[in-house]
Amino acid sequence: MRDGTVLRADVYRPKTRDPVPVILMRTQYGKSAAQVQPSRYQTPDWFASHCYLVVIQDIRGIGKSDGTFTEFDNDLKDGYDSVEWAAQLPGTNGKVGMYGSSYIGATQWLAAVETPPHLTTIVPANTSSDYYDGWTYEGGQFRLGFVEPWAVSTIGLAAAEHRRDTAAVEQIRAAMQNATSWMNFRPYKDFPPLQPNNPAVAPWYFDWIRNSTYNDYWKKWSIRERYPNVKVPVLDMQGWYDSFLAGGIENFTGMVDKGGTPEARQNQRLVIGPWDHLGWGRPTSTIAPELDQLGPVGNSPINELMLAWYDHFLKGVDNGVSGKPRVDYYVMGANRWKSAPSWPLPQTQWKTYYFSGDGENGGAGRTGKLVEQAPSGPAEPDRYLYDPTDPAPSVGGHSCCGVGTGPQGPFDQAAVEQRTDVLTYDTEPLGTDTELTGPITVQLWAASTAVDTDFVARLEVLAPDGSAINLNNGILRAAFRDSLTNPTPIVPGQPYQFTIKIWPTSYQFKAGDRIRIALSSSDYPQYAPNPNTGEPFGESTRTETATQSIYKDPEHPSSVTVPIIPAGDNGATSFELTPHK
Repeated sequence: MRDGTVLRADVYRPKTRDPVPVILMRTQYGKSAAQVQPSRYQTPDWFASHCYLVVIQDIRGIGKSDGTFTEFDNDLKDGYDSVEWAAQLPGTNGKVGMYGSSYIGATQWLAAVETPPHLTTIVPANTSSDYYDGWTYEGGQFRLGFVEPWAVSTIGLAAAEHRRDTAAVEQIRAAMQNATSWMNFRPYKDFPPLQPNNPAVAPWYFDWIRNSTYNDYWKKWSIRERYPNVKVPVLDMQGWYDSFLAGGIENFTGMVDKGGTPEARQNQRLVIGPWDHLGWGRPTSTIAPELDQLGPVGNSPINELMLAWYDHFLKGVDNGVSGKPRVDYYVMGANRWKSAPSWPLPQTQWKTYYFSGDGENGGAGRTGKLVEQAPSGPAEPDRYLYDPTDPAPSVGGHSCCGVGTGPQGPFDQAAVEQRTDVLTYDTEPLGTDTELTGPITVQLWAASTAVDTDFVARLEVLAPDGSAINLNNGILRAAFRDSLTNPTPIVPGQPYQFTIKIWPTSYQFKAGDRIRIALSSSDYPQYAPNPNTGEPFGESTRTETATQSIYKDPEHPSSVTVPIIPAGDNGATSFELTPHK
């Protein structure tokens, strides 16, 4: 690297004397693993056998590479230098593509915003547009169920092993044996498994806790602020239950709108499948049962599609894989693949439902309604008590990183919704099959007896048999209602309008199904429970209960807006590299 640090890579060479392109992976999970398992990418030698020079590199301070590890911080300059080094390897044609999932998707974007001249395309999967909003925090709230286990069991452990810090390795491995109980530990600033009093172990984790707003600490890595710097085509892979779905979609729309060259803007492709963070390949991935039942139609096309993408952009093959912006998306419920030229889909019909009811929602067996007419008369608010020491449990969701370790995927919510601190609002049974594809927005009028609290919203399909399957969810910390940078407390008892962004989905409701919105103030351990005190995040163990009021009257018309897709496109029963007819 430019500062003299040596990073090490495995290089796989094809059996040819012709100059070939490079495909580069920069990983913090071990270059020998190359993200082959669980059922994700083909092996590096498979790609090499298709006449590519494949480079799998350990990032700084991990595996065989020298230097000191810190998350995100080195991957801008190191990414640029690694691309340019790879382009000069003997036997290359000077064109470099990149690939990889999750943080390895981040290493691609962080390299691309530095604009290395030999970078020709990137193929990031399951990664975000910002490392505060939609990665470490969401709606201002800490993504506990993802961040703590990931920090301990993967990057914290790998960095300690690299330093040969035997004591830290032993302590981290011991903590991994009981990761669930550690998520109960407070305050977060004193999290024992990462040794807050030993700055060498995981200083980056404690920086994340201290920097709980969107400030300069985070902005220096933000991708969404730098799309004009990125001048290459992008093939982006995401999943409907992935932990970084919203950011991945933003990367697509941001590049179509603001990419640094006309070629980049025109050659953006987004693929969204029925996947969580790791379960996007079969048969060896561990997947939520609802997703596992889909069979081969739900398999990821990543390897064949990536090869076709590279053939086009790195070798000049005219194979129709790109040429204009395109979204390929899987419609759950219909179990079909469809394509569109933009996001949100151009044919979207936005429909608003208003929250309704008699104020008894939350009582035993009582459910509110979603109606098409705005409220016209007085309505008693629905109320519930939120106790941070007894949060509503996460059952599925879009956390990370595997279905066995983080709340992700679709599951029946019926048991959770027996709690009095979870309110539900349903439409009448739908008269016809109805596709919802796109983002969902809840405009919630609510008040709290606390100076700060959370509101969580979840979109579900309520079937005639009573099962309520989560499609996606969103959260907003009340103090962050107007700004992620400058949070402000709320006045207890005063109604506010909170905009909760439920992450996108695609699902075909069957005739007789109902659309359900579930509301609560917690979703644990997917998110850290808000203590309701308004104190700085992560610094205290004190909690207070709060009474929450949900308004549904003409002055405070709580509502949800959903994306309806008109019937007409039946889609395809398998993924096709070029659009189906």
